[in-house]
Amino acid sequence: MATDVIMPQMGESIFEGTITKWLKKPGDKIERDEPLFEISTDKVDAEIPAPAAGVLKEIKVSEGQTVPIQTVVAVIDADGAGAASAAASPAPAKPVAAPAPAAAPKAASPAAAPAPAAGAPSAPVRPAGEKVRSSPLVRKIARENNIDLSQVPGTGAGGRVSKDDILAAVEGGARPAALASAAPPVAASSAALPVRTAPPPPSGGGQASAILESAVPRERMYFGQYEVQPMSVMRQKIAEHMVLSKRVSPHVYSVDEVDVTNIANLRAKSKGKFEEATGTRLTFMPFFVRAAVEGLRAFPTVNSSVDGTNIVLHKECNIGIAVALDWGLIVPVIKNAEEKNFLGIARAINDLAERARAKKLKPEEVQEGTFSITNPGVFGGLFGLPVISQPNVAILGLGAIEKRPVVVDDAIAIRSMVYLTLSYDHRVVDGAAAHQFMGRIKHTLENWSESIL
Repeated sequence: MATDVIMPQMGESIFEGTITKWLKKPGDKIERDEPLFEISTDKVDAEIPAPAAGVLKEIKVSEGQTVPIQTVVAVIDADGAGAASAAASPAPAKPVAAPAPAAAPKAASPAAAPAPAAGAPSAPVRPAGEKVRSSPLVRKIARENNIDLSQVPGTGAGGRVSKDDILAAVEGGARPAALASAAPPVAASSAALPVRTAPPPPSGGGQASAILESAVPRERMYFGQYEVQPMSVMRQKIAEHMVLSKRVSPHVYSVDEVDVTNIANLRAKSKGKFEEATGTRLTFMPFFVRAAVEGLRAFPTVNSSVDGTNIVLHKECNIGIAVALDWGLIVPVIKNAEEKNFLGIARAINDLAERARAKKLKPEEVQEGTFSITNPGVFGGLFGLPVISQPNVAILGLGAIEKRPVVVDDAIAIRSMVYLTLSYDHRVVDGAAAHQFMGRIKHTLENWSESIL
């Protein structure tokens, strides 16, 4: 019996993924849950396990290709009796032909409809200003062939421009990008210059994107004054997600200062005993997660999402914890954090972080977050103003914990202090609720009474 392997959804706002590496080849035997391939999205670089045991019969999507979620990327012969497909490797992508020069048009048949004049305007494919949804591969093909994506009809989900759509546009001679005619000719000697790969265009694309691409004069390449590095797939996805978040959510920021001297002393005194008794490192993060849960339960609008003109209030507190990687950033989620005690949260944080760095996260472990926490303080940052991770309406930033002189009971004392910042979506969360939420976190941390064992 054959089992289809599909591209998983690695988050609510993720609609596609890029296969970066196949860990098996056609004909290999596979055990259920054995790593099969690696994917990259804006939320995670992860190894995807095999859904069944058997023999890898066919690979349908090659490395480097971006496909929508639920796309069948491979087939496993679950009985293990079938041989690998004759196509041991996926068929190469159809080469993209350069548009035919205008000087050599094809002869029109008598029955053919007359082609529009070269300068005649065409009817817009989509309303002005509407975002063109497409994959990095589609945008790359469009740039290479000077195609304006806003003029390409999308047949994918939600009007997304698929690879087939852009290839059809190239072959059919779609309208070129608006600024193509203004680009200066490049001398033949420039062929030896490094290839410049433009970052994904911001929503709205077009003219603004073209201006940014030419921000650094190409002539500087001759003198080796800078190095051009292409964005990784994960970095491209992060860029798109962050630009979208800033466009969708009107960001407002609140900052508070918290005295965590008692927590710092408790951790210093107990971390050896804690690790010996539980096998888990004692960090500061579980204290902040527990305090955040108390705040979310008291002020549920901070633990919500926006659905059109409706506010969705989440009953569970699913806390996403940003984990810095050498190749990007991911946000694994602690599900139902309100049901866990301190030890349960500490174990969940350490486990998710370790598996995130080893690319061992499961798809469901980066989904369904309702609130996020990021920790620039671990790198020495005093505080930061993070971008909201959609579809959340708020994210908490933790600054560095430092000893500072402060006034306590009209006397100067040395205390362990930390700045906390809250970025919130002003469509849902008002300043009053945000500051009350921060006040609840501050009170919980400064008056910590919960047992950590």
